[in-house]
Amino acid sequence: MKEWRNLPYEQMLKAATAFIQKHDRFLIVSHVNPDGDAISSTLAVAYMLKQLGKTYIAVNEDDIPERFRYLWGYEDWLRTEQLPPDAVYDAVISVDCADYARIGTLKDRLSPATPHLNIDHHSTNNGFGSEVLIREEAAATAEILDDLADFLGVTWSKDLADCIYTGLLTDTGGFRYSNTSPAVLRKASRLVERGVQASELAQCLLEQITSAHVQLLQRALSRLAFEFDGKLAWIYVTLQDIAETKASNEDLEGLVNYPKNIEGVETGMLLKEVSEGVYKASLRSHAIVDVAKVAQQFGGGGHKRAAGCTIEGTLQEAAEQLVKEVGLVLK
Repeated sequence: MKEWRNLPYEQMLKAATAFIQKHDRFLIVSHVNPDGDAISSTLAVAYMLKQLGKTYIAVNEDDIPERFRYLWGYEDWLRTEQLPPDAVYDAVISVDCADYARIGTLKDRLSPATPHLNIDHHSTNNGFGSEVLIREEAAATAEILDDLADFLGVTWSKDLADCIYTGLLTDTGGFRYSNTSPAVLRKASRLVERGVQASELAQCLLEQITSAHVQLLQRALSRLAFEFDGKLAWIYVTLQDIAETKASNEDLEGLVNYPKNIEGVETGMLLKEVSEGVYKASLRSHAIVDVAKVAQQFGGGGHKRAAGCTIEGTLQEAAEQLVKEVGLVLK
């Protein structure tokens, strides 16, 4: 584990550049149930490696949702189960993974001796890997890769710009969240100049919703509950809900924002049943509650305003534990 918090950002960028220049065959990984930033960052790294004459294998526990299949290189994406036992690589690059376990079952196939570059923007990152490029001030891992591309000297194209812009757009909630810094907006402007069709991506990634999403939302909001004089609002969905609506993980994205966005609510929470007796919690807050610290109490992590964790037990037990932790701050 590396203690990265006191390392100068430029020093880490130079070390990451040297790491990539040193090796030739890479395995690129990101976290399970990949979101827009994880997907676009994986493919952005793949694009840069190809341009540098390197070879790569992009692999993840899960598949790419349909709506991200406009990105360059999505056809090369492998699921962990598709990775050949004799796959050849001499270095690993992980993107958007706050801790090693988030890689999923693939972690059991990786040798600790393999050189590993950890690129991430989560404040809870534990510094795994032999080299790190972590900047918690970055709105998305894609923002860091925007800088890395310049350090590597790769030639920009619309394909690379689409990857970087996708990560920025999704992790800032369409440039609405508090992580939307002046630097992010300047980068987004340059990406549009490089050919990104901003309105088309916004429609595809932020506006359009599925029928399954609407059905899940209808069920979830019927169970909306409030705590602490309306400062905490939460909803839940069950395995039965997911089965009956034929929903995918993609269809659950954004549900947690509905309780969070209610007037007077400081923290919103979604509990999703992932298997019998196991619930995944998504937490969002406005200004008071550091939900990353809440999630860490249960082995999870994330950002101050957006985090998650997994809790074993009944729905009531999981909800009570989370409500109690959030309440310690709200009270």
